[in-house]
Amino acid sequence: MWMELKKGLAADLARVIQERFGVAHEPLLEVPPRRELGDLSSPAAMQLARVLKRNPRAIAEELAKALPRRPQVRDVQIQGAGFLNFFLDRRAFAAALMDASLLDGGARGGKVVIEHTNINPNKAAHIGHLRNAVLGDVLGRSLKSLGYPVEIQNYIDDTGVQLADVVVGFIDLRGIPLAAVAAIPEPFDFYCWDLYSEVGRWLAEDPERQRLRRETLHEMEIGKGLRAEMGRLVARRVVSRHLATMRRIDVSYDLLTRESDILGLQFFEQAFGRLKESGAVHLEKEGKNAGCWVMPLSQSEEFAGLEDPDKVIVRSDGTVTYVGKDIAYQLWKFGLLGRDFGYRFWQEEGVWETTQNGVEGHPLFGNSWRVFNVIDVRQSYLQKIVRAGLQALGHPSEAERSVHFAYEMVALSPATARQLGFLDEAEGEDKVLEMSGRKGIGVKADDLIDQLELKAREEIAKRNRDLGDAELDGLAHEIAIAALRFFMVKATNNRVIAFDFDEALSFEGESGPYLQYSLVRAKNIRRRLQQEGIAADIFPEEVTALPEEVWSEDLWDLILEVAQTGETVEKAAESLELSLIARHALDIAQRFNALYHRHPILQEKDPQVRAGRLATVQIFRRGLESLGELLGIPVPEKM
Repeated sequence: MWMELKKGLAADLARVIQERFGVAHEPLLEVPPRRELGDLSSPAAMQLARVLKRNPRAIAEELAKALPRRPQVRDVQIQGAGFLNFFLDRRAFAAALMDASLLDGGARGGKVVIEHTNINPNKAAHIGHLRNAVLGDVLGRSLKSLGYPVEIQNYIDDTGVQLADVVVGFIDLRGIPLAAVAAIPEPFDFYCWDLYSEVGRWLAEDPERQRLRRETLHEMEIGKGLRAEMGRLVARRVVSRHLATMRRIDVSYDLLTRESDILGLQFFEQAFGRLKESGAVHLEKEGKNAGCWVMPLSQSEEFAGLEDPDKVIVRSDGTVTYVGKDIAYQLWKFGLLGRDFGYRFWQEEGVWETTQNGVEGHPLFGNSWRVFNVIDVRQSYLQKIVRAGLQALGHPSEAERSVHFAYEMVALSPATARQLGFLDEAEGEDKVLEMSGRKGIGVKADDLIDQLELKAREEIAKRNRDLGDAELDGLAHEIAIAALRFFMVKATNNRVIAFDFDEALSFEGESGPYLQYSLVRAKNIRRRLQQEGIAADIFPEEVTALPEEVWSEDLWDLILEVAQTGETVEKAAESLELSLIARHALDIAQRFNALYHRHPILQEKDPQVRAGRLATVQIFRRGLESLGELLGIPVPEKM
């Protein structure tokens, strides 16, 4: 609604400017720095003054007289050097806001594919994967709310080195047969976590053992032999565990894309043939890359200055690098490959997955207009190469719409590292602990969620001693998920975040539980009004009959802040800075809590003043609940 109003006012201004002065101009409307300057302001008259060689105030006066009056605008004033300041009709605007969409989510063209999570199926998910999954999920929710058709994909690298090492661990290090691996009890991904760390050390002890990794990779890529069969079993079991972990934080997918199918269906051969035909790759005859197919990038500005800008696409032993497979995958996402997967529904997990021989009647996947790859900042170089591959194949517009959503890593705060047993009590307060899967240093995602739920349960039990175990468990889960998801989104993408239990679970700080507490407080107002026999709801037609004076400036500021929700979400999605959504939710929650005691509702005797305050609380609830849905924050019944 807010964006519609701004666009409507801008269109009115543009039309009047064209009619009056014969000038094509795109007016800018912004929120002025002080409330006495109005609710929206435009510098159009001052910008036109330079073109028309006229006094800006005179231009502004002419524009103000000619502008049509919209129902939600009470007055247009000229202030300062010639600003056009718009004052909204508070009754009409508040009434409309109670029903209108806050997210302005009309249907938009252009399917969007978001690839996120992408955990190697070799061990349990860790804390860093949670940030990836949450960022990808919030981006998907945001784009859907803005009207885009969105498809969420999770890429399963089931032919990669990490999985190969676990296969080597089962077959060569521990000598465990297939049937015994299939019978290992859950959590299977936890078992593989320890094995992966152990086999890494074992392979490093003897360089001759590296051939076992190479043999395993080769068998997994061609899909035949004991090692390939072991890889399929391990990957299937681990992916099932990953999906269960992500369900705990309300993250889901439309399609699981398996790397083995990209190879098995010869997607790469199709893409590789085109790369060779276009001259984008060549076979190296000598040097360290002899026998490899290489993409030369030294002539590209994007790769200028790199010591070794050429990228190997196919190794000398015939195995394909990650980036080679990803170029083929990216072509398929845009519908440019000329081939498609088979698909089947994984009934136990409730998700579609690729296969080489699929079923009829599946949804249509891929063929997107824009692609977002959510991968940490360390993969920036490889993502640039994927875009370079699209450009080399004659798809510059698709390369432009191939977006790397980069973010920094997750570490542990000193306090949390000590609580989890990674640091001694004597170690310094400034020591942030970074993760290392190869060294076995890391926090499993499920362990982290368990700890959050345990700590949330303890806090709720102290505040609500009459709750039963089942209710305590349910509330603890909702609060833990809010704590985790908000923490992963609230920091800017370019910042390494140090996860801290106390900060994430704070009921009073910048946290998910604080947002939940604010919503529960607003819900309690309604409940208490009902208990007192006072009308607990107000409707738009009643709001239009209230005097404007019932909305003090601080109440009105909260209403306007909620109104700008859609604009904030659009900025966040366009910039990929999803912390803007978290910040906006926090801002309106803080405004509401600051007003809670200053403008009581239950004790207010004047029915009109009470109605204005109640309308404000209803608008606040709509706003924060909408933002909570985007952030994936559940609303508990009590705190």
